[in-house]
Amino acid sequence: MSPRPQIDHIRKPQILAAAAEVIAQRGLASTRIADVAERAGTSASAVLYWFGSKDDLLSDALTVDEDRFYAAVTERLVALDDPRDRLRLLIEAYAAEYDVTLWMELWGRALRDDGAAVARQRLDDRWRDQIAEVIRDGQHLGEFAGVDGDDAAAIIASLLDGLAVQVTVGDPGFRPERMRELAVKAAELILGCELPPLDREATAQVGAGGP
Repeated sequence: MSPRPQIDHIRKPQILAAAAEVIAQRGLASTRIADVAERAGTSASAVLYWFGSKDDLLSDALTVDEDRFYAAVTERLVALDDPRDRLRLLIEAYAAEYDVTLWMELWGRALRDDGAAVARQRLDDRWRDQIAEVIRDGQHLGEFAGVDGDDAAAIIASLLDGLAVQVTVGDPGFRPERMRELAVKAAELILGCELPPLDREATAQVGAGGP
C-alpha cells in the first residue's frame, strides 16, 4: 500500500520544496533522506516512494523551480512586442533570482554522475533555447546584429551563470544590480543594439527560482 494514499498531488510538492531548502542549506553531500523527510513532515519511506536518490531529489526540485520560473516569465514575455524588451526581461528575471545554490550542486554532481549530467544538459539547453528564440525573433525584425543566435545565447547564458555564482558566494564586488548591468552591456555588445530599461511592471510577478 502506498504510504501516501490520495495525497500525491499535495505531498510530492512539499517534499520537493523541503529538499530544495535542505540541500541549499547543507549541500547535497551532507543531506540525508531523513533530513528531507523531517523538513517535509513525512517519513523517509514516503520520500523514497517517489525519489530513488538524493540526486533525483535535486534534479526534480530544480525542474519544478524552473517550470514555475518559465511560466511566470512567459506570461510577461507575451505582453512585450519589442524583442529587445523581451531579451532584457530574461536578463532581469535571472538577475532578480541570483541564488544558484542548487545549480552549483547540480553542476558539481554532473561531473561524475550520468543522471545529473543528463538533467544538467536538459535544463541548460532549455534556458539557452529560450534566449536564442528571442534573439532569432529579433533578427527577423532587424533588431539584432546578424550573429549566430545559438552562439549569442550560449555566451549570454554562460555569463549570467558565472556572475550568479559570484553573487551567490557573496563576492563583495558583485551585487545583483552589477550582475544585471554587466549582462545587459555584454548582450548589447554581442547583438549590436541597446536594450532599453524596462517598465518596472514588466518584471513584476516573476516568480522565485532561476534557470
